[in-house]
Amino acid sequence: MSLSIRAVIRLVRVEQWVKNAFVFAGVLFTGRFTDAGSLLRAAGAFAAFCAVASAGYIDNDVADLEADRLHPLKRYRPLPADEIGVLGARLLQAVLLLAGFGIGFSVDPRVALLVAAYAGLTLAYSRWLKHIVVLDVMVIAAGFVLRVVAGCAAIGIAPSRWILLCSFMLALFLGFGKRRHEVLLLGDGGHRPVLTSYSVGLLDQLLAAVSSLTLMCYIMFTMWPETIARHGTTDLVFTVPVVMYGLFRYDFLVHREAGGGNPSGTLLTDRHLLGTVLLFAVAAGLILGTQHTGEAWMPR
Repeated sequence: MSLSIRAVIRLVRVEQWVKNAFVFAGVLFTGRFTDAGSLLRAAGAFAAFCAVASAGYIDNDVADLEADRLHPLKRYRPLPADEIGVLGARLLQAVLLLAGFGIGFSVDPRVALLVAAYAGLTLAYSRWLKHIVVLDVMVIAAGFVLRVVAGCAAIGIAPSRWILLCSFMLALFLGFGKRRHEVLLLGDGGHRPVLTSYSVGLLDQLLAAVSSLTLMCYIMFTMWPETIARHGTTDLVFTVPVVMYGLFRYDFLVHREAGGGNPSGTLLTDRHLLGTVLLFAVAAGLILGTQHTGEAWMPR
């Protein structure tokens, strides 16, 4: 068994780091993306979550090692494929955890606490919570909320409750889309017993409900009087069609054969979805960058 850099990169799931971009929500929605200090601190929170998230992936892979050997795709991961040993994986996990906590603390002690909370939630998910239907996806969504809160703590602002709710709903949407793909791929639940509690029909209902709630929450956020007062503009409502298209595009990909199995991979490979995310970031940035004063988001 030879250890390679490529195997380590696959083990830590570098492609999944795009999920940690949620920590930049605070920078975007306060118009601070032109402030080098805020960007640097948010980038530190991003790095901390990347390290701890990768440690969580390793822990999950070790826990699921035997089951992954039976999975048609996951059996090619470094651990089940015997490209990396369990001991080496555990050592790397420890290094990543220490690095994540250290980076988080260097940014702000509150970020370190949130990183620790995320690590604990990930551990609970790997050991118990992933076996409870619906709650498994809700726990994953809670991890995205922690990312947003940590990004805001890094730059010293209080997050909008609407943004937290939108983040939670969006993560639920992505999570249920992934579960739908897994049910189609492993309908008997042999690899993951919780899949036997899901059905394509149930997941289609959940996807429809959560996508509607996500869009509704974002529309309410853009039109809420407190949002308008904080940002000094009503123009955020013009980003609603972009968000709507992004949700519908992902829903289309989920229902297309072999689509939706990997939200991060889908985002990076589907040019329509990637372009939608970039367009939203640019549009929101231009609107907030020219109108927002910044002080309104500071904690009182």
